[in-house]
Amino acid sequence: MDRKTYTAKLEALRQRREEITELDKKVAAAQKALDKLAGQRDKLVGQRARQVAELAGYDKAQAAAIAKAADMGVADVVRIAPLLDPTPAAVRAATSPAPAAPAPAAPATEPTPPLLEQPQPQPQLETEPDDAAPTPAPAPEVAPPGVPVPAAVADVPQPPADEPAPPQDPTPAAPAAGPAAPVTEPAAAAPPQPQRPTAVLEMAAERVLPSIPAGPAGRAFTAVTANLVSTRPNFTQQARTTVFLDADKGDLVYRDRTARRDFAVRLDLGARTPGELLDAVLAAAPDTERIYITAGAPWLIDAERYSTLKDSVAAWLNAPSERWATDVGRGRDRLAGHFVHARQPVGRYMRAGADRNAEHVEIRSMGEWFDPAGADPALVRDAFRLLWQELRKHWSDAVLMGSPSQTGRDLWTRTIPTKGKWAGGYPVLSEELRGLLHATAGQGRTELIRAPRVPDQLPGLVEYDRTFAYAKHTWKSPVGAPRRITAAAFAGMSGDEQVKALMQCSHWHIKVTIPAGWEHVGLLPAPAPGDRNWHYPATPGATFTTWAGGAEVYTALTNPLSPWRIEILDGLVWEEGKVIDDWAKKLKTAWGTLTAMSQLHGDDHQRAAAYLASRGIRSILLYGIGAFAQRPRMVTGSTPADRPGELPDGVEILGQEGDLITWQRAAGFSRDPNAHPELAAGVWSGARAALLDMNMREDSVRVGALHVPAGSVVAFRTDAVYLTAPAGWPYHGNPGEYLLKGHLPGPVAAPATEEELLALRDEGRAALAAAGGPR
Repeated sequence: MDRKTYTAKLEALRQRREEITELDKKVAAAQKALDKLAGQRDKLVGQRARQVAELAGYDKAQAAAIAKAADMGVADVVRIAPLLDPTPAAVRAATSPAPAAPAPAAPATEPTPPLLEQPQPQPQLETEPDDAAPTPAPAPEVAPPGVPVPAAVADVPQPPADEPAPPQDPTPAAPAAGPAAPVTEPAAAAPPQPQRPTAVLEMAAERVLPSIPAGPAGRAFTAVTANLVSTRPNFTQQARTTVFLDADKGDLVYRDRTARRDFAVRLDLGARTPGELLDAVLAAAPDTERIYITAGAPWLIDAERYSTLKDSVAAWLNAPSERWATDVGRGRDRLAGHFVHARQPVGRYMRAGADRNAEHVEIRSMGEWFDPAGADPALVRDAFRLLWQELRKHWSDAVLMGSPSQTGRDLWTRTIPTKGKWAGGYPVLSEELRGLLHATAGQGRTELIRAPRVPDQLPGLVEYDRTFAYAKHTWKSPVGAPRRITAAAFAGMSGDEQVKALMQCSHWHIKVTIPAGWEHVGLLPAPAPGDRNWHYPATPGATFTTWAGGAEVYTALTNPLSPWRIEILDGLVWEEGKVIDDWAKKLKTAWGTLTAMSQLHGDDHQRAAAYLASRGIRSILLYGIGAFAQRPRMVTGSTPADRPGELPDGVEILGQEGDLITWQRAAGFSRDPNAHPELAAGVWSGARAALLDMNMREDSVRVGALHVPAGSVVAFRTDAVYLTAPAGWPYHGNPGEYLLKGHLPGPVAAPATEEELLALRDEGRAALAAAGGPR
């Protein structure tokens, strides 16, 4: 090839490059338009379902007419509104199971639900998901008539790290157009800000958060772990045989594999030790692999003997038995040992002295999925079946695993794309970056605001709870290795570029100054004393350094009262993707169907089962998001009390029962291919921002704590806000909207403790129910 030919081909190559670039732009624009259309379609489908449910309220409504108007099948209309079922009553009565049956059989067209599954070959150690899962927030959904409202799970102290995502709906929380936000000078360029003495006192005891190091060491924070990606599984989970046990009464509901029928029996559980409980259940249902406790908490029977609930649980799980021993795992199913938790423990047992292929049985609490609220085991069994059947409409290979976090993670992996840019799987961040997110990305906001920021006597206490809140913040997610933006790089951007960076999936190291004259609630989390505690400074002029998601930073900069001053010290910006969008959409659709059924079904039993099943869907999403966070593993074990020298280094003693010392220790991060703390951090950040400011586009109104007068916000609890007076916010039953959940007329003494707040909350819910119920 001569030089002339080389030059000509080089020019042709440049032209090809320009053509490809032009086509890439067109493809991106088309994809953006397609995503927008898909979002509009999903929204319309949801509106159609609500309209169908509303039409069902007309006493002369007919399923055929509604189906024709909606371009739906009659069966689809009946699924949304069972009262419209055109089947003659006599035929329906002849083909339906008797009302007294403990557990109606599944429809003939449905296979027997795999209620319990055996995790199939997994290449890595699967840690107990509850360790990584968030405690669900108070449930905003309205219980159907005749169904007791379970106590909110989030009433228990929560691990300070959990769920939400960027506060933007498919519409940003604040308009991107217009003048650039008063974003920041870099730390190097900013003059020192004098601190007021009150601010110094407020910040003095805070812990210092980690930062990204300079030089080569910092490169690990923008890297992914080699040879570790989330991929779609090539196997189907296998069901584990499950039974449902009321540990107070001894009532057991199980399915006999041979007869393919459900049975209900009453057992003698003796002293309710694990060994006696296992012996009784296995005698009635010999093939049992998992036992759900639906009522009673046998692990707390002797709780008064111990200084902590965990000690009581550990002692119960490790109670000696001649026939049962702690499970050591089998084959490639490596879940073994007990999980010590004060409220939702997991006991894993195998026959004593047997090989690893012998009987292996789990004992779990139904509270992991939902609060049965006194429901009998037959109703819980029906709710579990209904939950599985609804999931099977969206995942043909759906299986209900031991916990909602395990189930959520498994279902998510089955939405990982096999085509396109991420067909090879989603990469897992470096261990350094996962550690940084673990330390700097908090969970839900829990804060009790005290005098003088609220009056000693409140004119009332009003509770607004965001319905299925985290489902609102899953429409976009960070994906891949992030791009680091230093203070200098951020300062070199234009105003529009700075706004764009903040509105992307991002995590920022910032220095914050609260404006003089600020009278409202705090907007950004700051590190408080303790291992993982956060608080929200609101003192005018106070300065602090923290990490926050782009959703919260943008909210602080553009809040409707007075922009906060923020200096960008460092930042991580991810490419945006639909990593959990498909998974969340399917769960939201299932939740909507079950919620409608819980309100419209003509049978009280089925209505109650549908309500509990809808709570199970909620738990799958909440705990599934929490499982992405992947906290450092905690390994639990026991050592003979007469050999204390054999205790491993760095252990925390949980308690001693008889001759055994029970302990736990942190074991760092595992090589979990489904560890994505960036996904959880994004959802959590968005939900915290939405507590302050959220756009209700359909109503042309903004809602949240910043849209009520200063001094009227009493508390935040994950996805709920407590006010001194009703705010009048619109509510349509959609995920993320604020439901009026309680209203206690005043005067009311301002709560000084969490216990007082919860007591007032319960009074407010009762008062609102007496006045006509949540709305």
